[in-house]
Amino acid sequence: MGCFLNSSVLTGLLSLIILEIILGIDNLIFLTILVKKLNPKQRKKARNIGLILSLFIRISFLSLISWSTSLTNPFYINKYITLSIREIIFLIGGIFLSLVSLFELNHKLKKKYSKKLKKKKYSNFWIVILQIVVLDAIFSLDSIITAVGLINNIVIMTLAIIISMLFMLFILKSIKNFINTYPTIIILCLGFLLMIGMNLIMEVLGLYIPKTYFYSAIGFSIFVELFNQISKYNFLLHQYTRPIRIRVLEKFLQILKTEKKKNNHLKKIKKNKKYFSKKYGNFYKEEKYMIFSLLNLSKRSIKSIMTPRKEISWININESPNKIKKKLLNTPHNLFPICKGNLDNIISVIRAKELLSIIEKKKNILDFVSKNKPIIVFEKLHSINLLKILKKSKGNMIIVINKFYIVQGIITPLDFLKAITGDIPDSDETPDIIKNKNSWLIKGSTNLYSIQQFLNIKNFIYKKIMHASIAGLLIDKIGKIPSPGETITIYSFNFKILKITNYTITLIKVTKKKKKNKKK
Repeated sequence: MGCFLNSSVLTGLLSLIILEIILGIDNLIFLTILVKKLNPKQRKKARNIGLILSLFIRISFLSLISWSTSLTNPFYINKYITLSIREIIFLIGGIFLSLVSLFELNHKLKKKYSKKLKKKKYSNFWIVILQIVVLDAIFSLDSIITAVGLINNIVIMTLAIIISMLFMLFILKSIKNFINTYPTIIILCLGFLLMIGMNLIMEVLGLYIPKTYFYSAIGFSIFVELFNQISKYNFLLHQYTRPIRIRVLEKFLQILKTEKKKNNHLKKIKKNKKYFSKKYGNFYKEEKYMIFSLLNLSKRSIKSIMTPRKEISWININESPNKIKKKLLNTPHNLFPICKGNLDNIISVIRAKELLSIIEKKKNILDFVSKNKPIIVFEKLHSINLLKILKKSKGNMIIVINKFYIVQGIITPLDFLKAITGDIPDSDETPDIIKNKNSWLIKGSTNLYSIQQFLNIKNFIYKKIMHASIAGLLIDKIGKIPSPGETITIYSFNFKILKITNYTITLIKVTKKKKKNKKK
């Protein structure tokens, strides 16, 4: 025990422990990469077996210390090469490390798509264990020969190996988590192992590379990777400060660009047609429309969602019951605002079947409708807050007014559905946008978001836009109410006014602007 109190022995022990850890880290990294090919349930068991085998092999080499040192004695010498058992083992180990590293690099860098989708295949447990044994033997031999050269004391060497193995067992989970967190590190580690394998081969062939150069290259690579990871971290930090809606939209646009690239490479896609169709599928126009609509929902004003005032079907309670009944039966709506004299004097919102029942029973209509107060909101309310109110209304109608308490429009659950999926016309209505061969017929009340997506016009909606319909935009563009037949050009589209009713644009014809032929 007294020998351990000697400062030189303690220094040697500490140096040997550090050396064993340094020489064992690459073994540990490669062990972690190898076990990733196994079923997740078997990985922990394989890692522990790998470390135990590594400890057992190193102690076995120590017990045969005289034999292991004799491995360096050459049995074949000529002017080009000197061979010993150590060189032969290093040559086999170098080839093994190089081939396995190249195979793993190829697997990581090259994406292989099979024609049929199959479950992920895991490597056989004992094949991986065999690879670990070969790996341990290669690294252990170099480690033991280096240790013997430093301290020729079997007790101290055994103690150093056990301590270093316990330390590596302690940090094994941290290395596994680190590699899982930073997958790009695997490529760097495989590159290091390829360098180690090539270095072993070159050393056997007499092309000795100083360790200083070798470790300097590894250190520089780690330094560059550190900057790469810092750059990625700062980029993600910046991304988190941006609104999630913008980030999702950008990601979706990237997916759409990928879809276009796939369509431009039809030959490649046809070879793997079943795979792409099953795994990815293709985006339909309706899907793209809905995703864009959802991402832009919070940016939209209530005006762009509501049914405008002029399209509201309402009941005047001052009219006779027979006239009210006739209107209810001839209009395909379920909910009606009940007003007294004019639309701005709303008393209630009633379902058609309930009002028909009251009329049939000849009860007092005013007494009945007065019990249900309408839900009224201001036009400046945020669309997301409006959605909350709509949920609480249990399918009822919401009245939209301005600051002068004049009714601007109504909103129902169907209006919100239209805002996401596009126009859903009633049986007595025509669609907002009708596609012809080379043109589109558009109602003046059509919201700008629908037109932007339908015509695929970028930046069609300005940030400080004060209007929601195409009619409002066109009037704002020229600063007056246009005349029928007048054409207004926005971007690469011509908007021809077809019909104006009560100083409002009601129908527009849209055509693409013809490109001018360049003179030769």
